[in-house]
Amino acid sequence: MQQECPSIADLMLLMTSRLEETARTIEQENAGRFLEEILNAKRIYLAGAGRSGLVARAFAQRLMHLGFESYVIGETITPAFGPEDVLVAFSGSGETRSVVDACETAREIGGTICLVTSTPESHIGRMADCIVEIGNNRLKDADIPRDFEIRQLTGQYRSVSGSFAPLGTLFETAALVFSDAIVSALMEVRHCTAEELKSRLANVQ
Repeated sequence: MQQECPSIADLMLLMTSRLEETARTIEQENAGRFLEEILNAKRIYLAGAGRSGLVARAFAQRLMHLGFESYVIGETITPAFGPEDVLVAFSGSGETRSVVDACETAREIGGTICLVTSTPESHIGRMADCIVEIGNNRLKDADIPRDFEIRQLTGQYRSVSGSFAPLGTLFETAALVFSDAIVSALMEVRHCTAEELKSRLANVQ
């Protein structure tokens, strides 16, 4: 017997309602501090692993479109980090080893660390100068490995979204929406137009 397919539209609407709930819990003061750190940075470095890494890359691209000097940690063309630079880390757990390592290096150099996470009481959270909490993980999955690479190999994941959106989808989707909201705010603050952004789009591909 063929199984009845769940309503994709209903699932999308459910995710949308969860995103709205998540957006309403974000502390405006912390979001404003995050915006200020971006505006005051000499250069902006982005770090993340897995799907959070894709969010970081998307944010780095949009910052470049806005005229900021932005780089993704781990790329071959990324220059040395300096004390006037800002490292923005996307990590739901705040414990991903590769991102922790990048933050520890940034801290030793004297730069600023901004963390977008669902777990502020985490390794990276204790180092960060600015934390934007998205959702609420509170290290409830303490038995799950901290290293992203190990979780990939073993199939174990932290999830802040429940069964309707597995494998941490709520955090990653909300983090993407948050980063796009920051981009919109930056456009207003810097009086950027859509035409200016288009002028920086890739034209050699």
